[in-house]
Amino acid sequence: MKKIEAIIRPEKLDDVKNALESANFVSMNLTEIRGRGRQKGVKLAWRGTEYLMEMVPKIKIDMVVRNEDAEKVVEIIAESLNA
Repeated sequence: MKKIEAIIRPEKLDDVKNALESANFVSMNLTEIRGRGRQKGVKLAWRGTEYLMEMVPKIKIDMVVRNEDAEKVVEIIAESLNA
């Protein structure tokens, strides 16, 4: 068995979930997290004032799959994020 962890943007969750379900990978755990990557946060404006939101909301997907399915699951996730 292999554990797969993927951190994605919340707006991509439905695309990833639907792609995995269509390939019969339905078991997953989701965790709402915050983090930042290369973008180092995002500038937002609220009531005329700009501020930096350093920790951006993200979704962490955890899955445990058979060894022979691990590469396929990773490919499905990557393809659904690029679509």
